[in-house]
Amino acid sequence: MNPTVLFILGATLLTCVLVVLGVQAYAAGHAQRAALIERLSASGAPEPTGRGRRFRGLDRRLRRTRLGRRIEVKLATTGLELTPGEFLVYMLGSVAAVWLLAASLLAPFFGPVAGLIGLWAANAFLNWQRARRTERFINQLPELSRILANATQAGLALRTAIGIAAEELEAPAGEELSRVADRLAVGHSIEESLGELTERLPSRELVVLVSTLVLSARAGGAIVGSLRNLTVTLEQRKETRREIRTQLSQVTVTAYLVPGIGLGSLLLVNQMMPGALDRMTGAFLGQTAVVVALAMFTVGFVLIRRLSKIDV
Repeated sequence: MNPTVLFILGATLLTCVLVVLGVQAYAAGHAQRAALIERLSASGAPEPTGRGRRFRGLDRRLRRTRLGRRIEVKLATTGLELTPGEFLVYMLGSVAAVWLLAASLLAPFFGPVAGLIGLWAANAFLNWQRARRTERFINQLPELSRILANATQAGLALRTAIGIAAEELEAPAGEELSRVADRLAVGHSIEESLGELTERLPSRELVVLVSTLVLSARAGGAIVGSLRNLTVTLEQRKETRREIRTQLSQVTVTAYLVPGIGLGSLLLVNQMMPGALDRMTGAFLGQTAVVVALAMFTVGFVLIRRLSKIDV
């Protein structure tokens, strides 16, 4: 028989064997998953749910890089249900859309500029989401301190009190305390578990609460009285922060209005004189003027934000 025919028959047979083995492996895995869900349902545990993850291959490769690890750490502090791979794809897609939009509405020169602004905006969005989550957590600290004080006064251990607070509080405090309770359940110390919490959501109020809990757990003392006093202090700081935020709201709007005026001016000029931006950015002097103007708007935005930032 022709050797080529033998080779083809052998390759076909090997392929069929591999297909059969693959189908069997898939069927076995599917059966194991169904059995696991059935056992969890019988024991009263909730059925594992969750949306399907996209770009899994890219996500696995990205997590091995330094950039992927940085994105993963930032996403963990924001509470967003995104993987590093998903965030990278969505960010690049948004940057490409902004690039094309700016190049078509203004001039081709503004495409790369808009792309750079899009990259900065993606990082700024993560920072803003982290600050927003931290602010919400800070607003829940008085209630957290009150629950811990009541549980401790009832004679419960601090580990048990943290678990109770995780069940009673809403997100983000409930989610973060659940992580702390899980780490305590597998043998981590209170100091280490609460220290990771302060790294994820840095704030002075949380540092004071964690220091109180750690010192009380390490050296003992009147933890109930300390938590009661801390609850009153946190309530006062919460009201103070709210008043300051209200008084500085106009300054905050001004900071975002400054670059908006620059963008509106460019659109207005291009609308009144079609092609003006193309002719302006076609020369080196015009490009330099645009870059200097953008730099000045950026400096103005940063200065206004710094002047309106008050730490309480």
